[in-house]
Amino acid sequence: MLDERTVSVIQSTIPILEEQSAALTEYFYKRLFSNHPELLPYFNQANQVSGQQPRALAGAVCAYARNIGRLGDLSDAVERIAQKHTSLQVHADHYPIVGQHLLASFKEFLGPHGTDEVIEAWQRAYTLLAQILIAREAQICQEHVEMPGGWQGFKKFRLLKREDESDVITSFYFVPTDNRPIPLFKPGQYLTVRVPSPCGHTTLRHYSLSDKPGQNWLRISVKRETGQNTKSPDGYVSNFLHNHLQTGHLLEIAPPCGSFTLDMTQGITRPLMFVAAGVGITPLMSMALAALEMLKERQIYFIHGARQEGVQAFKESLDNLALSHPNFTVHHRYSHISPKTTFPKSTSSVGLIDIELIKRFTPERNADYYFCGPQPFMAHINKILQDWHVPQERIHFEFFGPMQNLSPMDLEEEPKHQRL
Repeated sequence: MLDERTVSVIQSTIPILEEQSAALTEYFYKRLFSNHPELLPYFNQANQVSGQQPRALAGAVCAYARNIGRLGDLSDAVERIAQKHTSLQVHADHYPIVGQHLLASFKEFLGPHGTDEVIEAWQRAYTLLAQILIAREAQICQEHVEMPGGWQGFKKFRLLKREDESDVITSFYFVPTDNRPIPLFKPGQYLTVRVPSPCGHTTLRHYSLSDKPGQNWLRISVKRETGQNTKSPDGYVSNFLHNHLQTGHLLEIAPPCGSFTLDMTQGITRPLMFVAAGVGITPLMSMALAALEMLKERQIYFIHGARQEGVQAFKESLDNLALSHPNFTVHHRYSHISPKTTFPKSTSSVGLIDIELIKRFTPERNADYYFCGPQPFMAHINKILQDWHVPQERIHFEFFGPMQNLSPMDLEEEPKHQRL
């Protein structure tokens, strides 16, 4: 733990950090990449260009400062970060590099506010966080090696088949080239893929596993990301997979990671409610399939929001599951179609997902709520559930994109995973 003086000094920097943190973290990334271009492959450059990653790190630094006196409250965030770092193959020797440039950025950017006492306090705080993360990441790596079919680092998988799930989402089924078993991942976890980049290096992205554990393959379902302008370019890896990866091709994949997972505890009887928007359906699809197989005593509700049917993945699969499982109810809500459109009113509707729709299925608030999708959707669902006074321990979520977390070394890549 940190001594009281260190905690006090860190907390005294909160006002200036909240005012200047976004510019500070943008400065930090420029400094880091200028001195260590070999770290570029760990970062989604589209998120750098758009400013999402610096803003996320800014939030992380502020959150760490605000919670510096009660680090136990950050245990969930630490686990999520450790899972992400492990998936990216972050090593212990990366931490001193990042720490050096973060602290130098503090001193250079904050000017008179970056006193020796402030820098020394942040050095101690960063070292403590690094030690916690390094220890947990070592444990996760060991768990990967010890599980049946597990491995460490990246290994080659062969594309068994690909299936179009909608106009913009395709599923890719992978099998290991060494013919070892498929590891039993946790529903909700993700894979990290490594592909060659135009600059001659490699780049990494995370994609949720969209099938249940226990299959003879690992399946990810990827949306083709199309940019709107120079600050929001096409997604390089998603388009690489869609355009170039064909049956029989090889891809480097790291072990399943992630802390946004379905609680598989037996004996719980309250309903499960899954709420997805767009491609946020992917981890929830894995959870729902696993729940139908392993948690048969629970009522399961699945609400999927999409712009319109053409871009909606897994609609037929969900409808078929509802027909074959009496405890499974599905509802599709479309935001960009005419209210005059004809469809079964019991299973489909027009508009945004709101609390009235959720109340239709769980009027007593007695469910566990899992949701995933774009950031505005996540903020909306989180707020309406809190306003409805759903207990916090029953709210579980993750959104795609760089997140505002506490880690000064958030080498985050892609849609996948953050808590609000």
